[in-house]
Amino acid sequence: MDERGRSAGFSDENERFRLLVESITDYAIYMLDADGLVTTWNAGAERIKGYRAEEIIGHHFSTFYLPADRQAGMPQRALETAEREGRFEAEGWRQRKGGERFWTHVVIDPIHARDGSLIGFAKITRDLTERKKAQAALAESEEQFRRLVLNVTDYAIYMLNPQGHVTSWNLGAERIKGYTAEEIIGQHFSRFYPEEERAKGTLDRGLEMARSAGHFHAEGWRLRKDGSRFWASVVIDAIRNEDGELIGFAKITRDVTERLDQQKQLDRTREELFQAQKLEAIGQLTGGVAHDFNNLLMVVLGSLEVLGRRLSLEERDRRLLDNAGQAAQRGAQLTQRMLAFARKQELEQKPVDLPDLVRGMSGLLGRTLGPSIAIETRFPPSLPRVLADPNQLDSALLNLAVNARDAMPLGGALVISAEESIIETNDAPIAPGHYVCLAVRDNGEGMDEGTLARATDPFFTTKGVGKGTGLGLSMVQGIAEQSGGRLLLHSSKGEGTSAEIWLPALIEPTQTFTAPVLEVAESIAGSGRPLKVLAVDDDALVLLNTTIMLEELGHTVIEALSGQAALQALDGDPGIDLLITDQAMPRMTGLELAAEVTKRRPGLPIILASGYADIEEARVLKLPRLAKPFSQADLAKTLARVAEQMRQ
Repeated sequence: MDERGRSAGFSDENERFRLLVESITDYAIYMLDADGLVTTWNAGAERIKGYRAEEIIGHHFSTFYLPADRQAGMPQRALETAEREGRFEAEGWRQRKGGERFWTHVVIDPIHARDGSLIGFAKITRDLTERKKAQAALAESEEQFRRLVLNVTDYAIYMLNPQGHVTSWNLGAERIKGYTAEEIIGQHFSRFYPEEERAKGTLDRGLEMARSAGHFHAEGWRLRKDGSRFWASVVIDAIRNEDGELIGFAKITRDVTERLDQQKQLDRTREELFQAQKLEAIGQLTGGVAHDFNNLLMVVLGSLEVLGRRLSLEERDRRLLDNAGQAAQRGAQLTQRMLAFARKQELEQKPVDLPDLVRGMSGLLGRTLGPSIAIETRFPPSLPRVLADPNQLDSALLNLAVNARDAMPLGGALVISAEESIIETNDAPIAPGHYVCLAVRDNGEGMDEGTLARATDPFFTTKGVGKGTGLGLSMVQGIAEQSGGRLLLHSSKGEGTSAEIWLPALIEPTQTFTAPVLEVAESIAGSGRPLKVLAVDDDALVLLNTTIMLEELGHTVIEALSGQAALQALDGDPGIDLLITDQAMPRMTGLELAAEVTKRRPGLPIILASGYADIEEARVLKLPRLAKPFSQADLAKTLARVAEQMRQ
């Protein structure tokens, strides 16, 4: 090709290149002369900067710079850098024709002639405003997230490097663990673990699981700076870069000690509810059995008593009769314990001075426990009285003392003490209130946790077959709770036992129950006058015994095996002077019968005979009580008391 052809081809190529550059719209591509004046302008420059070619060509490119940047000489330094180093590249704020700012990426390349002289610059500008906004939004979001994490106080959120050293620390971590950022950053996170957890490899296992599976979650004891422990919920997540390389761990710890305490309290409440339901069911069964035993024992005791008076026996036969009576009495004591456990026994509550009660039992305790047991009493100078049944309290105290003696087979010390206490919190094992605590402490064998947990269960005993009924502590617990208090046991194996009977303190003077004045005819109250008595009991054997006792006392008896039969007898005989009724009868209880009789025959004396009655209802009706099993002497004493009330 000749010179003319090559020239034409070169010209065509230049034209195509010019058209290409001028058509580009995403980049501002234009030329500057050596002084920085604009010499060319493409479509992209017009779109980005807002100037048409005729408006900007011939003007200095510093027009695109912010006034402050122009005053700082930034445009000239850019050209000098491009000439000196062969290229200038930077990002920064520029302004459009209307003054609007935009973020740009700028490249300036020097253009030299063939002889090496500078003839101008090629300038390429790209509008990165949207990317800048996105970056700013991302940076703001990251900053907000950083501030959020740093200021969270309920969670300890911090970073670990791959070796487990702390690299960041938020306020929650400082609050929960007690360390400031300056104290802990750079330290290994193992210092948060108790020694036993480190020995088990808990922290290494957590990091290894997070490293392999990406996530680890567990709960356990952790340490604060001051050495105190807290129950923590811990999450560890592995952090990897874009290449999958492990760069550290994110660790989140929450103090859930309160939740653990609440769960323990819930578990205790559930266990107490289960125990209460179990004991309630056993109590109902025991109470019912005790009631039936009372009836049977009353028949046995009553019959033996009558036979003992009527028969003339030789010494050997008399001893057999006495043995049978003593065995029946022991059975009666057993039923009383069963009723005490079931909270169904008869309590005659009155103000009791505990130091006086204990001093009054000192002789009995000494004889019962023997010389190998040293008894010590500790009482404050002044102590409120309690409202309790002194006889039942005697039995409870004696029972605890005997248990203590059995726990000290080689002898030991027994301390009986009492102190006043006010419970104000619901977290205590006893309801809030004002109490007196009667405690019996020994230095004997003590009980392990399993034995202590079952100690008050009915029929549970560690004394061996034939050496205990397993109702002793159940009876004490029943007396305490029926009196408005509670029995608490504290014991450790080899360290002795402390049994505490908590009873409500009696602050205000309390009037004990007295039977009402009975308004009856004067003739009935005459001393020694035989009475016509209506005796009611659904058990024919018990009714027969009661009848025989009354007849031997000189009274006339009308028998009734039910409440309805008793009402019919009452309506048919206006001469009835007194009603003795059992409580636990089918279809109509003794209390219901008493209420109906009071309507029909106001003022008729009524005696409620039962060892298994609702005491509160009996008190509302103000009925004299005769506890089963009763002897003829008990019956006579009750009749005398009613007669005395009638005379008054």
